Amino acid sequence: MEKKNINKIATINLLFWLMKIVATTLGETLGDFISMTLNLGYSTGIVITGIFFFGLLFIQLKTKNYNPIVFWLVIIATTTLGTEISDFIDRSLHLGYTYGSLLLLLGLIITLFLWYMKYGNLNVSPIIENKKEIFFWITVLFSNSLGTAFGDYLGDVIGLSYLQGALLTALIIIIVVLLHNFTKLNEVFLFWLAFVFTRPFGATFGDFLTKPIAKRGLDLGTLQASLVSIFVMLIMIYFSHKKLIKK
Repeated sequence: MEKKNINKIATINLLFWLMKIVATTLGETLGDFISMTLNLGYSTGIVITGIFFFGLLFIQLKTKNYNPIVFWLVIIATTTLGTEISDFIDRSLHLGYTYGSLLLLLGLIITLFLWYMKYGNLNVSPIIENKKEIFFWITVLFSNSLGTAFGDYLGDVIGLSYLQGALLTALIIIIVVLLHNFTKLNEVFLFWLAFVFTRPFGATFGDFLTKPIAKRGLDLGTLQASLVSIFVMLIMIYFSHKKLIKK
């Protein structure tokens, strides 16, 4: 009997990108809630979110096919841990947003290079074996950490407001979509470009929701913004799971 082709990664479609954006926004607000609102600090935040991430990753690696609940919980874990890692590098290690972004970008490039050297491509469809999936999750973690640092770079170094930063990164994502639809540029390259830039969009939009009005935010609070994002994410996971059952 022919073996059915299985992919442990979500199908890349409009729902995927909407869920990725909500997950990145949630990662920013939830990460800030842990380290700043609860005043636990970035080191403690890394420990808490790191345990959450590695526990969920262990479950994800044990699954034999795509499970929407587990997969998206790991995505959320990477965005939350990425927020703590980025803030720790920028603020606790005092490397600043510029050097922090460059350091994380270097980690992302090295991971993608090693992935390519191992498999000859950077395709996420299909991903079946654990070794390749580990490359995927390391790449996701670096990209989400980089996105937080880059989002802060746009605000604190370049001087954009949180809303302006979100609009700028949203514009880049729209350009990538147009390139995908109207050019013959490599689809894998465009996927990773969009994947990376959805994170700073989520980071800047999350900050726009939670930061004080004096800092050009909406001052909704990290807890309230996180709860709304969790609610929206649960609805999307439900539809993703329902869609999967119909196949």
